Amino acid sequence: MTLRSLHTADLELICRHRAEMFRASGRPDALIAAMAGPFRQWLEPRLEDGRYFGWVAEEDGKGIAGLGMMTIGWPPHPLHPDDDRRGYILNVYVEPDYRGRGIARKLMDRAGEEARRRGLRYVILHATAQARPLYERLGWTPTAEMALSIADPLE
Repeated sequence: MTLRSLHTADLELICRHRAEMFRASGRPDALIAAMAGPFRQWLEPRLEDGRYFGWVAEEDGKGIAGLGMMTIGWPPHPLHPDDDRRGYILNVYVEPDYRGRGIARKLMDRAGEEARRRGLRYVILHATAQARPLYERLGWTPTAEMALSIADPLE
């Protein structure tokens, strides 16, 4: 298994992994399908210009896992008082046949190295129940974040 940086040719793989990640977390297929086109349109320019970066794990030339990352603007905060950025990890996915081999850990280690290289002192992610134990073993802690979906006023 090797890790390599993402490139524009990975668009389909990232989109497929994202759909499978949400499917595995119990999201309905109709919602995943509704997200697919807008996500692809969002991702393509960010993948091209490097705002979305990350790594693919390959075995025999086949993409078997991946991790995306971004640097996002965020106001200085007690956890990063002199920095207006956070790292954001997303779309962490390992194909089912390759789970339990430490691939996600290697991807997360690589993301940590990149965060340090970019001078990011605080990194966030949203964890599925399945992935939470791995992140906790790697030293990640839950936060007090909450969310609210705002209904479309036309509905």
